Amino acid sequence: MEIQAEDGGGLKGRTKVLISVEDVNDNRPEVTITSLFSPVREDAPQGTVILLFNAHDRDSGKNGQVVCSIQENLSFKLENSEEDYYRLLTAQILDREKASEYNITVTATDRGTPPLSTEIHITLQVTDINDNPPAFSQASYSVYLPENNARGTSIFSVIAYDPDSNENSRIIYSLAEDTIQGSPLSTYVSINSDTGVLYALRSFDYEQFRDLQMQVRASDNGNPPLSSNVSLRLFVLDQNDNVPEILYPAFPTDSSTGVELAPRSSEPGYLVTKVVAVDRDSGQNAWLSYRLLKASEPGLFSVGLHTGEVRTARALLDRDAFKQSLVVAVQDHGQPPLSATVTLTVAVADTIPDILADLGSLQIPADLEASYLTLYLVVAVAVVSCVFLTFVIMLLALRLRGWRSSRLLRATSDGLAGVPTSHFVGVDGVQAFLQTYSQEFSHTTDSRKSHLIFPQPNYADTLISQESCEKNEPLCISVDSKFPIEDTPLVQVSFVCLFLFLSFFLSLSLSFFFSFFLS
Repeated sequence: MEIQAEDGGGLKGRTKVLISVEDVNDNRPEVTITSLFSPVREDAPQGTVILLFNAHDRDSGKNGQVVCSIQENLSFKLENSEEDYYRLLTAQILDREKASEYNITVTATDRGTPPLSTEIHITLQVTDINDNPPAFSQASYSVYLPENNARGTSIFSVIAYDPDSNENSRIIYSLAEDTIQGSPLSTYVSINSDTGVLYALRSFDYEQFRDLQMQVRASDNGNPPLSSNVSLRLFVLDQNDNVPEILYPAFPTDSSTGVELAPRSSEPGYLVTKVVAVDRDSGQNAWLSYRLLKASEPGLFSVGLHTGEVRTARALLDRDAFKQSLVVAVQDHGQPPLSATVTLTVAVADTIPDILADLGSLQIPADLEASYLTLYLVVAVAVVSCVFLTFVIMLLALRLRGWRSSRLLRATSDGLAGVPTSHFVGVDGVQAFLQTYSQEFSHTTDSRKSHLIFPQPNYADTLISQESCEKNEPLCISVDSKFPIEDTPLVQVSFVCLFLFLSFFLSLSLSFFFSFFLS
């Protein structure tokens, strides 16, 4: 500006005054975001632009000089592209599983005194990609299941974790295809595809197989899907479900008596025999102990608790019976314990002839007696049935023969009545026959029987006169055969009833006889 000064005398003076306004740092930097690229994929390459912005300060000089910065972060970097324009870049590849979201603070500061600054906050979302397969909590699993389990029993639950998000983290469980003893693994166990719970599809038997090895697969639902496997071993635990099996002495399958020999001269502790048994279970379920349940002579024999050896407990005396019966029990140590018994027959004798002489005194077991008695009864009934059938066949044959004889008689009687004598007798005393036949019929009024007599032929030269022929004298010769034509019904019925009674009496007699014989 110009300043004029005038005095009273009218003189004037002028001067120019220049006022300079000095800037005071009273304005903060201004930041304007021009572009923001959010969200960003976690697989974005290094140097990807995230943010573009402009920073300026209305002050002047140093007060208007702006410097931008971000907090210490190795994932991003800030570059000054030109004058007041900046851009935010990725310094490395991002990992959504480590940080799915970033809060970035950009600070713009001037160079005034005191300096003023402005901050902007940016939230950056990181988009997930399916870059992580499911992971199990353990490298392998061991599962224990008691045998004889119910079908559909839940065995175990496997859990896998996928750090991805959304569909990339949705896990589907399955079992790898395998074969166990010729059958697919899917017939033994199954797995819930959503929860990973393993189920038994059958009742497992420890004696068939003791463990199952399988691979459990966990796959995510990403595109493309990723998967991982884990080894799972199922151990079947033994249960006490098998009764001890006695191998020796075995039950006789032939005519052998299974008799053990104990000489009368044996000393106490003499080994008579040994009971051998096994148990298909394992552990203490298969530990066996032996004990003597019953003996015909108490105190004569003892049984080893763990060995099953049957030994004499004292010296044998003459008064001791030839046949000694022992009942030995074999019991396991399971919970609850299971046991089996075996009956031993011990023959007390010094030599084999003594045994053979007294074997007749050995009784047949009750079950064998019952089986023999049943066999004898069946044989008796079969014999009676055969006899009855034979009688019926004979009766029918006789009836058929009588019927044929009656028909023959009627035919013969009718045939001879119409034949003239000239067919049989010669004329003028000439010999007509070299053979002479005669027949005789006898009938009674009070009986339904008739008799027909056929004589033997006479080979003598016989001259038959015409007079005898004219008188119609009967031609009769000696020997005759008689045939019953028809029996009375009363006699037939009586005979059948008598035979049935005899058959029934015979079967009862045989049954009582065999019962008495076996007892």
